[in-house]
Order: sequence, then structure tokens, then C-alpha cells
Amino acid sequence: MMKQILKLFKLVALATFLVTIPFGYLFAQKFKPTDESFKQYQYPEWFRDAKFGIWAHWGPQAVPRQGDWYARKLYEEGGEDYKYHVAHYGHPSKFGYKDIIPLWKAERWDPAKLMSLYKKVGAKYFVSMGTHHDDFFLWNSKIHKWNAVNMGPKKDVLGLWQKAAKKEGLRFGVSEHLGASYTWFQKSRGADKTGPMAGIPYDGNNEQYADLYHPKTAPDDKAWLTNNPENQKNWLACITELIDMYHPDLLYSDSELPFGEVGRTMLAHFYNQDMAKNGGKLEAVYNCKMNPSLGRWVQDLERGAMDSISPYPWQTDTSIGDWFYRTGQKYMTGTQVIQMLVDIVSKNGNLLLNVVQTPEGDLEPDVQAILADIAKWTPANGEGIYGTRPWKIYGEGPSSVKKREKGHFGGVKDVRPYESTDIRFTTKGEAIYAFCMGIPTSDIRITSLGKTSKLNDKTIASVKMLGSKETLKWKQVAEALVIEKPATLPDWQVVTFKITVK
Repeated sequence: MMKQILKLFKLVALATFLVTIPFGYLFAQKFKPTDESFKQYQYPEWFRDAKFGIWAHWGPQAVPRQGDWYARKLYEEGGEDYKYHVAHYGHPSKFGYKDIIPLWKAERWDPAKLMSLYKKVGAKYFVSMGTHHDDFFLWNSKIHKWNAVNMGPKKDVLGLWQKAAKKEGLRFGVSEHLGASYTWFQKSRGADKTGPMAGIPYDGNNEQYADLYHPKTAPDDKAWLTNNPENQKNWLACITELIDMYHPDLLYSDSELPFGEVGRTMLAHFYNQDMAKNGGKLEAVYNCKMNPSLGRWVQDLERGAMDSISPYPWQTDTSIGDWFYRTGQKYMTGTQVIQMLVDIVSKNGNLLLNVVQTPEGDLEPDVQAILADIAKWTPANGEGIYGTRPWKIYGEGPSSVKKREKGHFGGVKDVRPYESTDIRFTTKGEAIYAFCMGIPTSDIRITSLGKTSKLNDKTIASVKMLGSKETLKWKQVAEALVIEKPATLPDWQVVTFKITVK
């Protein structure tokens, strides 16, 4: 009898303990820093449904209006950025990147206004750059002084972006590019080899700025990701601070998962703290440029795409132009963005699009025009994008079998414009969505939905064109589903047909 009483007492004590602690805490150590542990990762439905995110790849490197990698290229003797820098600011031995930072004021930046626009464009999540390879932080860091609260705008850029995203109901993410910074920034420790300033060290050699430019690396430390244990520990401390201050829904690393055990420690913490935040449910997404292999994270392809349907959700990150603002740069068109989005979604992917901001923080008129074109398309056609999944094949037509080029960081990129006979598919419920990637010039023939197609095992009940009330004429013959060219086509080039099946 006494044993039963003691057993009952222990059960009551355990129950009392469980109800006195936060539910999420019980799951706070679910993930361990091992590949085996990460295999239990499940892709959040919000990310799978979202499909389209907008990115602010923006910071002090926009100030000179020279495009990408200015913080490094200003130290590359003889290069265009070096020449520009010497002509406009002076020699990098005296005026270096540390002196560019205070010039970034972001005086016309209105995060609430921009976020409202991005929501209208159709973005379901927003990502802010947290730190680029320039080691400048856009958050209120306690680790070093080189951050946007202490310098430049003197604002918590990440915090203000996050507040604006939350207000609009968008998920919030942060990109970190710090892992490559330790070797990338070693150019600042050089010196001219020729000319009147030959041999005079650039300002990165001044050890009082080593917290920005990083300590000098060893001769064999030249890879994209440093092999220096102290630098790796610094990275972990910085990214952990970022995670714990902002608890983003998405975290992006501009590399593979960095630094082996160090990176796995970060990732386990990112997942575990997210579950604690969400009552035991994992909602976090981690992007890196690495095959997920049985899950673990979301693979990111920079300026490239999959060439087929991936069994795992993935993401393309790209920009409408350069990554950073450059005077006179050429941008993608709104139609090109839409075509890219449709192709990516048909293959189980998401598109993260950098919208280039001026150094002052606003958008040029031509960038606004691009966004306006996308904003016309998404309300009418978003039904075939958001919340969908890939169909049996991603598409048909000339572009489905054409030659492709390898993308910059994996994947492929198309080598010619799409045609109206290029079709992409998605599905949701009893509907198949067929996207004509160009304006139809004649009747639309979809061979994959012909009566004798091996892919078609259901009866077509109806066909309608999204964004139109016109009653379409169509027939299903052995070779194809034939949709008579609509009398009036929508005011956009990518036309969507909703095909309901029984």
C-alpha cells in the first residue's frame, strides 16, 4: 500500500512540475548538433505555402553606387572600384571602408512604406541582410561597435524591418554573410605594388581596426570559409547573438553550413530556440548553399534553379539587378521575375528576390515600375502559386528540353526567352494550374493532359483563365487538352489556366 502511495505521490509531483514550466521548454533540446539529429527536421508549411519572399540586400556598400563587393574591391589595385575610390575618396591607406560606413545615412528609408508595398507585390516573407562580408552589423550588437545603431543610420535596421514585417503579417528572415568575411576582407591588409603609393599599407593593416577588418589570416587560410578556430568562435558568437535578439523565422547563410561542429552547434540552437518560442512546434527555416540530403535544411541556389522537381523544398535567391546599388544598372523586367517565380514553384521551390535600394533607402522609379507589374499579376494568378505543390511533371514545351547553363552557385539557368508553348504546372486540391509562359498567339495545346497521356488519369471538368470572366472553349482530345485562344487576354504575359478535374 505504501509503495502505491509513493508512486501516486511521484506522479502528482511530476504533473505539478510539468504544468509549472513553459510547454516549449520541454522540447528546447530536441535537436543535437549532429547530422543524424537534423534528419528529423520537418519543413514548415508556412514556407512551403509562401513561395515568394523579398530581400533587402542593403548596407554601407551601396554608398559609392558602384555595385557589388565594394568593401573588398576598393583594395584591389588597378580595378575599376579602386580607381573610383581613389578619385572620389582618396587612397585606401588613408580613406578606407571604415570611412565609407559613416556616409551611409539611409535618410529616405521608410521600412513601413516599403513593407506595405512588398505585401501588395505578393511577398509572403521578408528577409533583411544582417551582415555582409564587410563585417558591418545591421543590428544593435554588443560584440563590436561596427553596427548600424552606433554608426551610419544610427538605427536598429533589423529591428525596424522586423517590426514592419510583423505589422504586415509577413514572416521575417535574416541573411548572414559573415562566414566568408574573415578571408574575404584580407584584401584590406594589402598595399599598392606600383605607383607613387607602392608599399604603403592599406588601412586594414592598422590593428586598431582589426575588429572590422579581422586579424591577419595564416598563409594557408584562403578558402571561402576560414579554417581559423578563433574566427569560427567569433562567427558563432555573432550569429548566436543575432538569433537570440531577433528570433527570426528564417536564417540564411551565404555558404554551406559553416565550420563543421561550430555550424551544427549554431543550427541546433536556432531550431531549439524556435521550438521554445512556438510552444514546441518547429517553424524555423535555415537556408544554406548545400544539398539537404534527407532534409535538415532548405537548400539555396544563388542565381540558379533546379532542372527538375526536387523532393525537398528549396529556394532560389537572386536580385533584379546587382546585389548592391549601382548607377545605371540594368534590371530584370516584371515579366522575367514572374516567369522565374512560376518555373521555380513548379519544381517545389521558393523565390527570394532582392529589390535593389538606393543608399538613401528608397527605390528608383524603374524599380517601382517592375514591382507594379508583379503586383498586377499576383492578385489574379496567386491562386496557382501560393499553397500549391508540384504536379506530376513541372512542365512541357521547348524550354523543358532545351539546353541550360550551370548557375553561378549550383542549379541551372535558362539560355533563351520563354515562348507561349512553354507550360508550367502546379496543383492544389482538385485543380491543376497550367501557366503559359508567354502570351498565347494561337490555341493552347497541353499534351500532358490529352486523353491518352500517361500523366492524365482523371476527367477534366472545367477550364477557366485566372483574372478573366470569359467562358472558354476547350476540348480534350487524344493528343492534348486544346484551349481555344481567348477572345480577350489579360494585361500580362504569363497567362494561367485553372483546370478542374473530377
